[in-house]
Order: sequence, then C-alpha cells, then structure tokens
Amino acid sequence: MALSITPQPAPCGARVQGIDLGRGLDVEQVAEIRAAWLRHQVLAFPGQTLSLDDLERFAATIGPFGTDPYFGSVAGHPHIAQVRRDADETTKIFAETWHSDWSFLARPPQATVLYGNVIPPVGGDTLFANQYDAWDALPQSMQALLRDKQGIHSARRGYARDGMYGEKDKGRSMAIRYDDSALATQLHPIARVHPETGRAALYVSPGYTIGIDGMSEAEATPLLMELFAHQVRDAFVYRHRWSTGMLVLWDNRCVIHAATGGYQGHARLLHRITLAERAPPS
Repeated sequence: MALSITPQPAPCGARVQGIDLGRGLDVEQVAEIRAAWLRHQVLAFPGQTLSLDDLERFAATIGPFGTDPYFGSVAGHPHIAQVRRDADETTKIFAETWHSDWSFLARPPQATVLYGNVIPPVGGDTLFANQYDAWDALPQSMQALLRDKQGIHSARRGYARDGMYGEKDKGRSMAIRYDDSALATQLHPIARVHPETGRAALYVSPGYTIGIDGMSEAEATPLLMELFAHQVRDAFVYRHRWSTGMLVLWDNRCVIHAATGGYQGHARLLHRITLAERAPPS
C-alpha cells in the first residue's frame, strides 16, 4: 500500500497511513516521512503494533537519540521513558504547561516520538501550536524588536528541587528525577531559524523561558506574557486525539505543545524517545 498523508484540518498536523512502522523502513520511505514531517510539523501514525525495539528502530531512522535529563528510562532501553499516569493517581497532570521539549539545553532536541500503549477512553488530548504561524502573525514592529533578542531558558520551574516536579511532588507514577542542574540557564534566539526549512519560528514558552537577555525582569516579563498569550491563539493550535497503537512524531523547533487531562480514574501509558539535532552536513 502506498503511503497516505492526510493533512489535519488545523494549523499543523497530518495523519499517515499505509505503512507498518514495525517492519522497518527503506530509504525512500524515510525520506517521504521526513519531508511530510517538516511540512506538517506533527505526524500521527495510527494503528501501529510496536515493541520497544520497534520504537527505537523507527526513532533511529529520524535522527540520533537525544537525552532526557530529568526522566528515568525503561530497563534495558536507556533511550525510552514512560509518560505514565495510574488510574488512581491524584498528582497534577504532567506537562500541562506549554513548552518545547528540553529547550533549556545548549542543543535542544529536534524531535520527540511518543507511542500510545494505554489510552483512556476520554481526555488526554495533546495540544500543538504552530510557531511559524505565531512568528509570522506578530506585528512588524514586534518582529523588529525581537529579531535579534535571545530568550533565557531554564528547567527550574519544573525540575529544580522547589519546582513543579521537585521534592514536594509526591505520589507520581512517572519516573521524574529533579536535580539542582535545573537552575542553569541557556540562551536561544526568540526568532529561531529552523535549520532544515529556513523559516523563523517563535521560540519561547511559559514552561522554560524565564527572561530575555539584556532586559530587566520588569521589562521582559510583560513582553513575555504578551508572547505567551499570542503563541497559543486558536488560529495556531491543533488538538490531537490519541488512540491505542498510535505513534506521534513532532518537531520541537517549530511547535510547542501541552498535555491535557480529563481522564480521571483511567490509566494512561505512552513511551517516549527524544531525538537530538542531526549533525550538519560536512
């Protein structure tokens, strides 16, 4: 069966059918998938039956394995983390704050792969926001102000000792490991140019952007609040609904995402792989 790519009726996202990711991919299939991913930013592959080995094999075709600095991994699979919530769990929903995965790293990851093993019958959607569109929709005066500015990114709000998932976060089934390293900061352009498409994307998020380099907190905070509200306008957002056996691949360089709840009393289990940025051609 030929690969079928159906764009979502949304600012980003496409559904990919006609392929069994568990069988492995040839060079042409990888190229087609990667081209569709760069075009649509978020790809969903429904109806897949994948082992952890299959998941790793697929992820390796897209890019090199990255790191998950604050997650424990699955035994025997150091690159796979569980996104897990037990049916009776009462902790705050993980990753409800908009973010781009691990943007506080010196070289943030290009992609995230997430596979749905146990999907509740209600709730648990993932929201994605197209940050190419968010940047393009800013007034020219705002673009001029921000074009040469750098955002200050940090993991402290989530993974520091006093962060959301720090030492006071009790009763969580997901293996999150807080650490003092989360206090570190890293600069990235607010108008980040995608290394493969050449397009500028708005690269800030309430999850990890804590300031703007060269600006005081009093100057930066209202500007960031304005950008945070702007970047998740309905015009930019795709609401993704999961099904059991669905694999989703998204581009952290040009979308931000957020988890949602609504499945109290139901278990949810997904397996995740972070993919590092590919080395530039020599």
